[in-house]
Amino acid sequence: MTCERASLGASRRSPVTAAVIAGALFLACRGEAPPEQSPPLPEVEIVTVKPEPIVNRIEVAGRLQAVRTAEVRARVDGVVQERLYNEGSDVRQGQPLFRIDPRQMRAQLSAAEASLARAKATAANAQQDVNRYEGLVAQQAISQQEYDTAVARLRTAQADVAQMQAQVDAATLTLSYTTVTAPIAGRAGRAQVTEGALVSAAAGTLMTTIEQMDPIFANFSVASSEVLAIRRDIAAGTLEVPEQDKVPVRLILEDGTEFGLLGKIDFLDLRVDETTGSTAVRAEFPNPKRSILPGQFVRVRIDAGVITEGLLVPQRAVAVTPEGASVMLVGADDTVEARAVKAGELQGGSWAILDGLTAGERVIVEGLQKVRAGQKVRPVPATSGASSAPQPDERR
Repeated sequence: MTCERASLGASRRSPVTAAVIAGALFLACRGEAPPEQSPPLPEVEIVTVKPEPIVNRIEVAGRLQAVRTAEVRARVDGVVQERLYNEGSDVRQGQPLFRIDPRQMRAQLSAAEASLARAKATAANAQQDVNRYEGLVAQQAISQQEYDTAVARLRTAQADVAQMQAQVDAATLTLSYTTVTAPIAGRAGRAQVTEGALVSAAAGTLMTTIEQMDPIFANFSVASSEVLAIRRDIAAGTLEVPEQDKVPVRLILEDGTEFGLLGKIDFLDLRVDETTGSTAVRAEFPNPKRSILPGQFVRVRIDAGVITEGLLVPQRAVAVTPEGASVMLVGADDTVEARAVKAGELQGGSWAILDGLTAGERVIVEGLQKVRAGQKVRPVPATSGASSAPQPDERR
């Protein structure tokens, strides 16, 4: 169909329709296509990062340790006659745990007591001689030399008495070791020897172990770089930290649950381990129900002060990969920018951002899947902003 015929056919239609068709035919006849309309800019939801006080939270791996541990070992040679406690039960200090055959030690004590009696008799006889010679030497009935010899015999006899008394005391102490008692109060472990077993004092035969578990220690390490950063932030005034013994510490157990009682830091090493580059730290926790046990692996969560002007970003806005964390920003000209950041701990529903962002920047929280870096977008405020940070005294 030629342009003239198409125009003639269009003129037979209604005026409005004819005008539209005629305009399109005019452009077609001139070889020009109608102008294309540009697609609308993708819409993304953003939050504007604002500084706010947040908890400076550090989470590291640790292991629990008993406050006191006592290894109960044999102090005499002999055969175990009886176990006097229930394995795995709580024992008091001084409670009998084992009985070792005491017959040999009793015989040694009897021999020492007999020697002491003989020494006392000899000393008594020497004392009588000295008393008798005192009057005779005054009358010059005996020589001074004889008197001095009697005095020397008395002193020797008295020394023998003291020696024999020491042997009796040693034999009595050895006999007491045949009843093995608990050196501390705590929970006694499994018996390492059974009735009829031969134990040795020289070898220090281990019989059982007692551990005190209330309170209980959590040992962990903090990287020296983390310690330096904390000290630097304290000096700069951007981090407020309480005294060491008032820093709250929490335990996260193997199943992810949190131990219900707060602990406190009671030891901070003043040197850095050369092999690991970390500093040893210890926290003390009350454990009245013995619900956590020595040797358990735990996660230790430390609230190391408050960052006065911290930054929080909603969790859904942060992409975390093995290489690190990143966010997507909207610049001043509404252009998308990818930014690598340093994420701290997850607090509530938001990540604490330690580096890479500044206050006032706009972070994309919704619509990430339809944008890329360098693309223009239409930002709109997010319907739900960043979750507020837990306050320093909040108990999770």
